Amino acid sequence: MAEARGSSIRLRVLDAVTDGTLKQLDLDKLLEVLLESSRELLAVDTVTVLLVDRSGTQLVARATSGLEEEVFQGVRVPVGKGFAGRVAQQREPVQIERVDPSTVVNPLLWEHGLRVLLGVPMIAEGELTGVLHVGSTTSRRFTDEEVDALQLIADRLAVAVYVDRTRSERAAAAMLQESLLPSRLPSTEGWELAARYVPGAESGVGGDWYDVFALPGDRIGVVIGDVVGSGLKAAVVMGRLRSALRAYALEYLDPAQVLGKLDRKASYFETSTMATVAYAIIDTATHRMTLAVAGHLPPVFAVPGAETAFVPVPIGPPIGFDLGTTGRRSTGVDVPPGTLVALYTDGLVERRGQDLDVGLELLRRTVSPMGPEEACGRIMATMVGDRQATDDIALVAIRRSR
Repeated sequence: MAEARGSSIRLRVLDAVTDGTLKQLDLDKLLEVLLESSRELLAVDTVTVLLVDRSGTQLVARATSGLEEEVFQGVRVPVGKGFAGRVAQQREPVQIERVDPSTVVNPLLWEHGLRVLLGVPMIAEGELTGVLHVGSTTSRRFTDEEVDALQLIADRLAVAVYVDRTRSERAAAAMLQESLLPSRLPSTEGWELAARYVPGAESGVGGDWYDVFALPGDRIGVVIGDVVGSGLKAAVVMGRLRSALRAYALEYLDPAQVLGKLDRKASYFETSTMATVAYAIIDTATHRMTLAVAGHLPPVFAVPGAETAFVPVPIGPPIGFDLGTTGRRSTGVDVPPGTLVALYTDGLVERRGQDLDVGLELLRRTVSPMGPEEACGRIMATMVGDRQATDDIALVAIRRSR
């Protein structure tokens, strides 16, 4: 009899989670439908989904049937603490038959008279996305079949949450990236500028960026950078570094000092963050460029009548090493009329299975004294061609026209 009931529950749950109409629902509606079904199929009083927050340390109530206050009040449970926290930490089902302050963190559970709880982890692509738990106001023991049935529902919800989060993060990262890239490059007499940004096929939008801005005293600030990682997290860090660098650029004349301050800021506020950055200041009155590099590849320098070369600049450690205002150096170079300078991220020259020097040499031979738009077009055609790069590419070309 019990075996037949267990088999019946499993079949009904399978029918519920494989219903073709679920594919048409957004995440909120899917949660609503499956939580209601779970409550009915398992004959329980409450069903709740808590999702892991961005930090991975907290579970946040996202949807419920029968315990709406959890969502309304934004209940949070630390991973590893209490009932739901144990489920998340152990990544396996947990059943308790005593609901009080000694077993759960959330007081709403015992205040609503729950006597027993069963929770299962929500895991998709090896990533914990949350916890699904059910509760009953009457004493009972959930059977192995009921545990398996709840796990089936949790697996279906985990996939939906993972897909929704991934899609949302990609869209948010793309919007953030687009909003932070300059919509128009500065127009300065005697200087021409052009730029490109292309997201990578594998990494998607991430932490690559470029920035060009006018500074007091007939100067132009030019930045190219790459935050380690991809997706929304890298894009957010990139946005903060970009804003901080702009602020420091207004306060300090030496690019090395600007990168030192940025390093200090990143090390203190952006722990576990690493980024490569090249920052140049072009003095349009003296026609001189001052450059500092933090772990980034050096710019290409093409002077009329001379062989194209990389700027011989000392390359300091990436941003995130906390060197403060010391330990970084700037290099100054004159920029003769007709000279083209190209700054770029490593996605332009790195290819899987190919030595980096091969890509750098191809770039050096591609760049010559020409207009910046023509240069960007030729560089992208040669270095990328008809095959999408796997990593992000940012490129800035500057030419002294006279």
